[in-house]
This record gives sequence, C-alpha cells and structure tokens, in this order.
Amino acid sequence: DLIHLPADPGRHTELHAAVRLLAAEVGRPRLGSAAAVPALLDTLLMYILRIWLAGQPARSTTTGWAAALNDPAVTAALHAVHRDPAAPWTVAKLAAEAGLSRAAFARRFCALVGQPPLGYLTWWRMTTAARLLRATQAPLRSIAAQVGYTSEFAFATAFKRAHGLAPGAYRRGS
Repeated sequence: DLIHLPADPGRHTELHAAVRLLAAEVGRPRLGSAAAVPALLDTLLMYILRIWLAGQPARSTTTGWAAALNDPAVTAALHAVHRDPAAPWTVAKLAAEAGLSRAAFARRFCALVGQPPLGYLTWWRMTTAARLLRATQAPLRSIAAQVGYTSEFAFATAFKRAHGLAPGAYRRGS
C-alpha cells in the first residue's frame, strides 16, 4: 500500500522539520549521526502515520489500526505492552491500563486490533525478540527475559511456534 501526503510547505510543519533534520544528518554525517538517523526515521514515520490517520474518513477508522490508535483505552493498553513487553500482563492488568472492565476491554481490543489482547502480546514479544536476535548478540536468556519469559526453553518453544525457526537459527538467518 501507498500513503501519499501532498508536499504543501504551509502544512504539516512537524513533518517538514523532521525531513529537514534527516536531510541534514544524511547530507553531512558527524558525531552522533549513527544514532540520530534511525531516531529521525522513526520520528518521520510517526508524523507520516499521524497525518495520514487524521485524514482518514470516519468509516475507515471503525476497525483496524486507525481505529485502535484513535481509541484512548486501546491505545493506553498498546502503549503499556510496547513500553514493557516483559511485564506479567494479564487481560485484567491491561484492562486496568485502559480504564475498562476486563470483558469490555477484551471485546473492544479484539474488535479494533483484530486479535485478543494476549494474542497481540505474544505477537509483540516475538516481534521484539526477532529484532533483538538480529540486531544484537545478547544471550538467549537475556532476550527471553526482555520479552517476558523466565525460561529459555519456554521462550524458544514460543519463538519457534511464531517464526518456524529456533531462535539461534533465526539469528543466523537460516
């Protein structure tokens, strides 16, 4: 899919500022550029998505990511999971983050995100683990702990179920 945002210099000043900062870092790398460029790319993506979501017609924001990110309760739960994937999350704890009853939260989350809260939590943990396996040389037990598993065996089993490969094979790119 494609997102098109018109290049109107008078609109979206934050987006234009992020583009200018990124251009400066890429055009003239200096001390700290290796850290600044990925952070600016993340910021740029966030501004693009924010602007795009704000421009979506109401009917397209009744389900899916646009709806989930426009729902304060679901967004609060998503932020909590993303902030601390290793926390011992339960539906009740996520519902408390969202300020809803357990049943109401579970229904709302599932309707907007497209999967149950704990299913999303597992997906996010496995996505985070995959990124850590490829981007770091951290030991498996450390990655398991960072994504909420106290046992390397339980983590490896869950990872293989999610990605079809053992964590070590995934790290090697096998």
